[in-house]
Amino acid sequence: MATKVVMEALSPTMEEGRLVKWNKNEGDAVKSGDVLAEVETDKAVMELIARGDGVLRKRLANEGDASPVGTLLAVIGTADENIDSIVGGAAPAAAPTGAPAAKSADSGQAQPSAVPQPPAQSQGEASTPPQQKAGAQGAAPSSAPPSPPQGAAPPRPPAPPAAPRGNGTARPGAPAAGGGRQRSSPLARRLASEKGIQLGGIQGSGPGGRIVKRDIENAKATGGAGRSAAAERLAAEGDFKDVPLTQIRKTIARRLSESNGPVPTFFLTAEFDATRAAEMRSQLTEMGDQYKVSFNDIVIKGVALALAEHPEVNAHWLGDKIRHFNRIHVAMAVAVEDGLITPVLFDADRLSLWEISEKARDLAKRARERKLTPEEYTGATFTVSNLGMFGIDQFTAIINPPEAGILAIGGVEDKPVVVDGHLEVRQRMRVTMSCDHRAVDGATGAKFLQTVRRYIENPLSLII
Repeated sequence: MATKVVMEALSPTMEEGRLVKWNKNEGDAVKSGDVLAEVETDKAVMELIARGDGVLRKRLANEGDASPVGTLLAVIGTADENIDSIVGGAAPAAAPTGAPAAKSADSGQAQPSAVPQPPAQSQGEASTPPQQKAGAQGAAPSSAPPSPPQGAAPPRPPAPPAAPRGNGTARPGAPAAGGGRQRSSPLARRLASEKGIQLGGIQGSGPGGRIVKRDIENAKATGGAGRSAAAERLAAEGDFKDVPLTQIRKTIARRLSESNGPVPTFFLTAEFDATRAAEMRSQLTEMGDQYKVSFNDIVIKGVALALAEHPEVNAHWLGDKIRHFNRIHVAMAVAVEDGLITPVLFDADRLSLWEISEKARDLAKRARERKLTPEEYTGATFTVSNLGMFGIDQFTAIINPPEAGILAIGGVEDKPVVVDGHLEVRQRMRVTMSCDHRAVDGATGAKFLQTVRRYIENPLSLII
């Protein structure tokens, strides 16, 4: 009996997947458990496993296609089995597009990717003059758009260029198409004259095709054969380029839209003294690589211990109730090539500082390689996002629902501060906590940050 191969929900939040690569061709023998294909989910690239034995009779999706969960991708059966009733009207796409599935404006649910999408403007169309396009359409009536109704007036010729300002004396310039003169700025004309460049061979990048200073500077002094770099780029690439959304970018957009609008968020900012933490890091590094830790490791440990003291922050908002967790699972935001993923350090309060460091490095590495399993990036009770390594002093992070908060960490920098009445240079770090006001009040969030401060400013408490 034939086995249907469908797009499976390979992660808890997956609504559709993109087929990255087929590992089996039509006609190949297949055993249950074989890896048929690689599928990009909203978080990682996962393996699509065969659920039956036989021969891969038909592939119904191309590499690069995005398909909603449940879509028929292929059929496995015996070599002589009739699969017409299974394939039915399902036909493979003409070419891999990678186009995202359309979503209903009313329901927000993913629709099948087979819904026709308006074609993107090709590069050739973007750079072809209207006169050339009209000629091409006349040469190929089958691809031309509908002709105008009979009796319609022919298109008007282009309007002549505006008359020169000033005393009305004509400026040097080559005749443009239609008998007009090439439009150019006075500075461009002067520079062209000094460099021996003829304006007739230059395509202007200014308003209305006007030749401006940068066009002359980019042109080659070849008696009029020069062309601005901007014009060359436009001719090669067109006016724009559409980049299809990846699965992870779609999920980021959907999840953050759920947070930034409906969630009533307030922000608490504090500045911590990180001098002792920096000194402890240096001393641990001198002891060997096995003791090396990052500021992010220190913050995660401090946050985990603070959450143990403030269970009301270690919570999820569930609409009709608030769930306070007895276990502490801290997610850390990791930037990947086309988005963001948050692998989780489970029971972070019970991990030593060095265990956090080791696990964090491993999770971050595999996150960038898109090798995390769904169990490794779901189930967080609180999230930490650190942009200090990018030179960011302070920022606000968006809560990942249903979590009740997220802590944004800025960079550590030297600042002059007053300590016991004396001016000193200390290492300081700014943090901002985003709080869901439905679950966390201002005073609750402030007390939590006070506890985090205590751990960060007394880092020996993290290792004893």
